[in-house]
Amino acid sequence: AGLMGMLISGVAMTVGLVLLSQFAWMSYVSMVAIFLFVILFEVGPGPIPWFIVAELFSQGPRPAAIAVAGFCNWACNFIVGMCFQYIADLCGPYVFVVFAVLLLVFFLFAYLKVPETKGKSFEEIAAAFRRKKLPAKSMTELEDLR
Repeated sequence: AGLMGMLISGVAMTVGLVLLSQFAWMSYVSMVAIFLFVILFEVGPGPIPWFIVAELFSQGPRPAAIAVAGFCNWACNFIVGMCFQYIADLCGPYVFVVFAVLLLVFFLFAYLKVPETKGKSFEEIAAAFRRKKLPAKSMTELEDLR
């Protein structure tokens, strides 16, 4: 619900910004959409970097995995913070379409590639990853790269 709610909030922010010059009350739509976006982020994908590594890694590599996940999380936050104004200048009122597209891609990735870990032991999760093998064509392509 978090990702799709954020996507809908991003679309609402875009609609609010596009129609702001025609309807003054659209600023309230944008403000509500921003608050909903932040709330849905915090209950949805926001904590993922902090808990998914605890479910996917055993005790030995877990601290390093948490460090990498935390670094990636903060690096992406920094990049978004530093680039947002340039993207806003480039896209104008459609700036949140960029975020909506990224949210859609992230939703599809999570739905198709991230395993369900609820009620499973670490051994079951690791076994599921081991069962997923590259197709023969991909292995051949990898060997050609060497």
